[in-house]
This record gives sequence, C-alpha cells and structure tokens, in this order.
Amino acid sequence: MAANKFGRYVWLIDLIKNHPRITFKQISEAWADSDMGDGKPLPWRTFMNHKMAIESIFDVIVECDSKAGYGYYIDNEELLQGDNLRTWLIDSYATLNQLQADRRLQGRISFEQIPSGSRYLQIFLQAMRKNRVVELEYRAFGRPHPNTFEIEPYHLKVVQRRWYLIGRSPYYGKVRTYALDRMLSVKVTDKIFEYPEDFDIGCYFEGCVGIMADDDIGVERVVIKAYKWARWYLETLPLHESQHEIARDDESITFELRVRSTFDFLQLLLQQGGQIEVVEPEWVKGRVCELAGEILQRYHLAEKSVGGI
Repeated sequence: MAANKFGRYVWLIDLIKNHPRITFKQISEAWADSDMGDGKPLPWRTFMNHKMAIESIFDVIVECDSKAGYGYYIDNEELLQGDNLRTWLIDSYATLNQLQADRRLQGRISFEQIPSGSRYLQIFLQAMRKNRVVELEYRAFGRPHPNTFEIEPYHLKVVQRRWYLIGRSPYYGKVRTYALDRMLSVKVTDKIFEYPEDFDIGCYFEGCVGIMADDDIGVERVVIKAYKWARWYLETLPLHESQHEIARDDESITFELRVRSTFDFLQLLLQQGGQIEVVEPEWVKGRVCELAGEILQRYHLAEKSVGGI
C-alpha cells in the first residue's frame, strides 16, 4: 500500500512538472485515463492529500495559479532541476509506473547494466547513516594482489555505469575515490568518524568531467570548436554543465567550458574523433595531440607486426 501511494505521488509530480499549468479537471481526467484511477476521476480530497504528501516527502511544492485558469504548477521547480538524485528517482519511478500500467511496453525499453559493485550499496548507506568506518578488501587496476584498509565513507556517485565511493583515507589523511566493482569485501566496523560539515561534494568535483578530482589540476577556461555532426551532438549533450556557445559559422560551433583537464576530460575529447578541435589552452591542445599520436603509433606498430608475419 505504501509503495502504491509512493507511485501515485511520483505520477502526480511527473504530470504537473511536464505542464506549464494544468487544471484539476485535466489532472482528474489524466488520472482516470491511467492505471491509477482505473477509469475513475480523481477525488478532490485525494488530490489535496497527495499534494500535501508530496510536499512532506519530496519537498516539492504544488501551487495553484488563479490568473491562469486555476492551473497547478511546481512552485520550486529549480529544486528538481538542481537535484540529480531526486530527479532521477522521480523519472525512474514514473517510467516504472508506465511500464506496469501497459504490459505491452515491456521488453521495449532497455537500460544499461551497472557492474556488480552495486551489491555493496546497502552496506555503505548503513555506514554513512551512522558515520561508521568501513574496512575494504580492494584490488586496484594494475595491482596483482588486493589490499585491506579502512575508509571513512562520505559519498556515493555513479559515473559511466560504475558506482564509486568517495571517502577519507585515515592512512593518507585525504579524500580518495574507490570503485565498488574493485571491492572484494566490505565490512562495517565499530569505529565512529566525524563527518566534516564543510565537505561539499559539488566543490570537491568542481569542474570535473568524470570521476577524477586531481588537486594538481585547477579549473580553467577551455575552448573547443566542433565540426560536422559533433556540432549538434555537443549542443544537445554538453560535455560539462559549464559549456556554452561563444561563436558559430556555417561549418562549426565554438564552445567554452570551465573544467579541470583531467584524463577523464581528455578521453571525452578524444571520443569525438576528428570532429572537434581544441582551440585553447595550448597545453590541453598539446596533450590531446600527444594522446592521438600514441593511438596512431599503436596502429602503426600493429600494421608492422601483421606485415612481418
């Protein structure tokens, strides 16, 4: 019953946020047309109860605009736009509701699978809730054997289909990042740590594209020029939230970003192939050329090897 009510709340939020203004009559008709109402209109009292529950559970405020035909809208929509987790939960649950409502859609929507590291999520959530130190058995890439050590878990993050734990290492005395799919075992200890009130995950990853947060690389202005299909691809799917257009002509669009040019970012640039050009800074342009040269050299070596057989 509780899950059913939760689904109703998410359905209502999703409906209202997708309309500039929507009247109660339109809401009631949409309710009757969905699996929520089973052909019956939404009672006014139920709507008001759901409206209050939505504010209490999600901190989402639904208001009525008397000047626009008494249409309802999300008053604090910027909260949804700025909260990735809240938005993801609402969108995912809304999609699940639709799939459950129409069995014909099953098998026609696919999701990327996240590696098995997600099995430790509940353990980390428990440790984070109680500020408990965790003991990890961890095998990093390039290491022949695993190591066992303790971490103070601060934050969980998904990047490129991988779950990561961001936490402070007592051994190194600094915040580090660990991939959950590299963990062989996780144990919550009895040790308590004090979560720093001044730790801000947004500041920690400021300017980052991906999971690398290299302290030695600061946020800087990067200008890229995109050609052919990459013009429209990057226009609709920016490389970073700071990206914005500063020029365009018949052949290209020039974008400016404020990012840290870590290896994650350089890889993302290389993914665009020959469709983009780094304009500035010079060191980023040079590094991309070096990486492209290494790729070319690798293929030359492979061709020589094949030719010598």
